[in-house]
Amino acid sequence: MAAHKSSSLIKYWTPRYWPVWLLFGWLRASLILPVCWQINISKRIGRFLGQLLPGRRHIAERNLEVCFPLLSTKEREELVKKHFESMGAAFSEIAMGWFGSKKTVQDIVRIEGQEHLTEALDRGKGVLLFCGHFTCLEILHPVLKSLCPKLTAMYRPMRNKLADEIMRRGRLRSFDELFSKNSVRELVKSLNDNSAVVYLADQCYTGKHSALMPFFGEPAMTNTYTTRLLRLSGATLLRVSYKRREDDTGYIVQICPPLQNFPTDDPVKDTAILMRELENDIRTCPEQYAWIHKRFKGRPKIYTDIYSNTHLS
Repeated sequence: MAAHKSSSLIKYWTPRYWPVWLLFGWLRASLILPVCWQINISKRIGRFLGQLLPGRRHIAERNLEVCFPLLSTKEREELVKKHFESMGAAFSEIAMGWFGSKKTVQDIVRIEGQEHLTEALDRGKGVLLFCGHFTCLEILHPVLKSLCPKLTAMYRPMRNKLADEIMRRGRLRSFDELFSKNSVRELVKSLNDNSAVVYLADQCYTGKHSALMPFFGEPAMTNTYTTRLLRLSGATLLRVSYKRREDDTGYIVQICPPLQNFPTDDPVKDTAILMRELENDIRTCPEQYAWIHKRFKGRPKIYTDIYSNTHLS
């Protein structure tokens, strides 16, 4: 099997894939360093990328300006800098999550609320783990796997085929199954098999089951399908909050108890509840949320395109 895996990567030894191989090599090599060194070095890389990628920096600046209007210009500039440092730290967290020692990960993560997951799985109807897009996402997966007999997730392929193959293999260390982000049938089947499914539905979504809803008070296109998934499967929804400690010595993962009287018959009302809970989590570590995503894109034309270069603050 190992030989087959290696041979399947030979086709990617062309120059167009060399940058990915260099990054892959760095991720593997960085694991010999103490965790605090890995994070520190990666943060410095992230700070550099913040200057190297002005387009992404602009998106983060505009998101933070809209979501935290009471911050001064200086405070937002500092938050943007910390955000790119956090994005850089994600390289180390990817390395630990995809290639590192599972024991090392378990040693630096404190888990709270494990009993809620155990009780939900005992019901036999599956568990939908509602998570937000925080920069340390990849460190979460091996932690959840240690708590779940079967862990699955939706998966969005990357454009670069080598990067996609490496990511898929890295994640399959933690997940029993990955299925297409558009495969609702597979998701429901997984819940019916009493799997715990990592579910991220906090970014811009303009599909059939979407609605314009407040995100930090600003209208944003949002996925409202969660209620229907829970109705179809009978699964329990548990919010999962996770973050890197301020001193970079480890991580905290909190599995929250089931929401009371949830879901209701109103998908928009249910989604609003989830978004408010997510906002509360973001406020505890705003630099660690994925602000380089265009959360406010895809809105009706009556709304201002906040990412336009011609937009004046």
